[in-house]
Amino acid sequence: MQNLPIRPRRNRQNATIRSLIEETTLHKKDFIFPLFIAEGTNQKQIIPSMTNIFRFSIDLLLEEINDCMRLGIKAFAPFPNISENLKNSTATESYNPNGLFLEAISQIKKNFPDCVLFTDVALDPYNSDGHDGIVHNGQILNDETLEVLGKMALAQARAGADFVAPSDMMDGRVGYLRTVLDQNNFQNVGILAYSVKYASAFYGPFRDALASAPKFGDKKTYQMNPANTREALREAQLDINEGADIIMVKPALPYLDVIKSLKDNFSLPIAAYNVSGEYAMIKAADEKGWLDGEKAMYESLISIKRAGADMILSYFAKEIAGHL
Repeated sequence: MQNLPIRPRRNRQNATIRSLIEETTLHKKDFIFPLFIAEGTNQKQIIPSMTNIFRFSIDLLLEEINDCMRLGIKAFAPFPNISENLKNSTATESYNPNGLFLEAISQIKKNFPDCVLFTDVALDPYNSDGHDGIVHNGQILNDETLEVLGKMALAQARAGADFVAPSDMMDGRVGYLRTVLDQNNFQNVGILAYSVKYASAFYGPFRDALASAPKFGDKKTYQMNPANTREALREAQLDINEGADIIMVKPALPYLDVIKSLKDNFSLPIAAYNVSGEYAMIKAADEKGWLDGEKAMYESLISIKRAGADMILSYFAKEIAGHL
């Protein structure tokens, strides 16, 4: 027998002890569930690259939200799938008061006033070019895009958004949106800023779900280089200075170090987006029998929270709520 006065395994010898000393715990309240909206009625459309995630018409979307609310998921991030014939180079459909997205926001808040809605502010679902900004001669225009983003955010606030969530990565957009909202008496509408959004390979299934892939080039002139971390601190600080209420890192799993860095340096709540590609990889491997999908889901989500995320946008939200 070895003379070992310190034996860490004593604290791991049964489930009750492991639970007592558990440092990080997932709760239902940690999650925001992204939802995809389709046109029409009685529509539940399969997204081939995202197992068990669907595009819902508004009538069925309300049923899905009702199910989630009963499970304890009460925060949602809806995204619209817009018909190609409604898209143009200036994304005017994005602030059409009779359009799909604003109608969905209105109906959700009417039926579920206690839920919290984080609404996407970016041009790509509505832009015929598939980019997050206005395109001119192959260039993404920054300041001209802000004007459209302002119209979008104001329209979403009027429809009932609790937080607008600019995901475009244009310079100065948080301050611009804060000014627009405040000048129109929406001081209580918050801003969840996609402060650190990387030009990632993990967005593919999401773009399939919305048919929003760029029609040319890529998004590297406005989304961040995956090699950079100091730049993440700079972007987050700028958004905080401009009035962000919550700052977010996207994607989550390849950037746990960045989440940790933001948590260590800033006092604002930190969100992380467990994106479509991260979800799809686990689901695909589970379907192949290559790993245990349920255990991999839990481990990936606990790692995001352990890194410092106060809230997690995840396509696993409804599923994990059934286990917590």
